[in-house]
Amino acid sequence: MRLGVLDIGSNTVHLLVVDAHRGAKPLPAFSHKLELRLAEHLEDGGRLSERGTQRLGGFVEESRQVAEDKGVEDFMAFATSAVREAPNGEDVLATIKERTGVSVQVLTGEDEARLTFLAVRRWFGWSSGRLLVFDIGGGSLEIAGGIDEEPDVAVSLPLGAGRLTRDRLSGDPPSAEEVRDLRRHVRTEVARAVGDVIRYGAPDRAVATSKTFRQLARIAGAADSGAGPYARRSLERSALPELADRLARMPAAERARLPGVSEGRAPQLAAGAIVADAVMDLFELTELDVCPWALREGVILRRLDVMP
Repeated sequence: MRLGVLDIGSNTVHLLVVDAHRGAKPLPAFSHKLELRLAEHLEDGGRLSERGTQRLGGFVEESRQVAEDKGVEDFMAFATSAVREAPNGEDVLATIKERTGVSVQVLTGEDEARLTFLAVRRWFGWSSGRLLVFDIGGGSLEIAGGIDEEPDVAVSLPLGAGRLTRDRLSGDPPSAEEVRDLRRHVRTEVARAVGDVIRYGAPDRAVATSKTFRQLARIAGAADSGAGPYARRSLERSALPELADRLARMPAAERARLPGVSEGRAPQLAAGAIVADAVMDLFELTELDVCPWALREGVILRRLDVMP
């Protein structure tokens, strides 16, 4: 059947249409997205602004129409940290439902980590053994580890690249003091989670998902998107300290000229590199394999699993 999944993230709102059935790999049929950057539409107290609500509602309505035009039989919509943490998030989604008829499910941070883990497990398979999975989003960092399709541990930390840039890096490029303070903050938060994750055992394979990790791997020399999803891509620990330092000293416009970096993501890439560096160092990882599947695919796979 043809499924449509609308992912309302902190950076991008993305409709993915796939052809799929249980037991088969979902095949992308159509993609429609907007870099809405909901985090930039937050008012005092973290409330989503009226303008942000209107723009989001407009794109949800547009996506619903696109899904119908593409012959989608089952349409799902979910939201992550930007909506989850907004004090008026429920009101915003109620307004959108009234306007568009679309019900949006709000995922918890743990839900995000578990569903991303499922996608990675299905991509790499059982032969990968115990997996350790990291995903740097706009609002949060998800970590999950385990031997099965359901992880033993799933953690969400408020260390998204967009959030950290907005809250802690004011300059373009940021000052050395801001970078030091951010690095200290990130490492403190990640270090608190290490024990809870590794007590289940060392991973046989460590994996990264998300646009941030893919961009960092591309800058460090991984294959570009033209090589296709099956090209092996990885990020080595040895490349990250120098890369994180270099990105922090660049203005956003210069970062946007690096291979694989979009103009919209460039402002937050320095913060993302600091998080990636901390993760690999504190978890004592020499390499991360980059997985092309992430949260959206996990949502699709879980939906297929429960369909009659």
